[in-house]
Amino acid sequence: MKPFFLPLVLFALTVQAVAQHKHNREAEPVLIQVSNKAVVQSIFPAATKVEKVNEFWYKIIDDANKLYGYAMNSTNHCQDVMGYNNTTPVMIITDTHFIIKKIALLSHYETRGYVRRMQQNGFFNAWDELPLTEALTVEPDGWSGATVTAEAVKKNIHYMLAKGLTVLPTASKKK
Repeated sequence: MKPFFLPLVLFALTVQAVAQHKHNREAEPVLIQVSNKAVVQSIFPAATKVEKVNEFWYKIIDDANKLYGYAMNSTNHCQDVMGYNNTTPVMIITDTHFIIKKIALLSHYETRGYVRRMQQNGFFNAWDELPLTEALTVEPDGWSGATVTAEAVKKNIHYMLAKGLTVLPTASKKK
């Protein structure tokens, strides 16, 4: 009787583990809130506001209107680009010479652990310190388990870079 009991217990535990995994995967996605202000101030701590320049660009300034850089936000432009659970809006921050200083995933429903792994593996940093035209050619690898999210984020970034280059906020088009 004992030899039969052990495989039965192992089978029951396996079924329970698979059911729990399926339950966790089918759980309602949770919104991960990201503050746009916090993203901007992580690069330019003295910045106090952003002002819309055109359809794609915002200027990053302080209370004395000192210009620190520029930002683009894909929230209203890439609503059809879906990650694993929902949209994956990004913010692209540049200095005044349009060199990328940061790309950040904004408020989203993606799996927190996968996004954290992408951050730890340098996915979002792949564009740092690049001029916009050069950044268009970056193709970072998707990370195991987060391929759908990574592809959606890349689409957001590429779209914003391509469109942003056509309407730079200054008269002289810089790289």
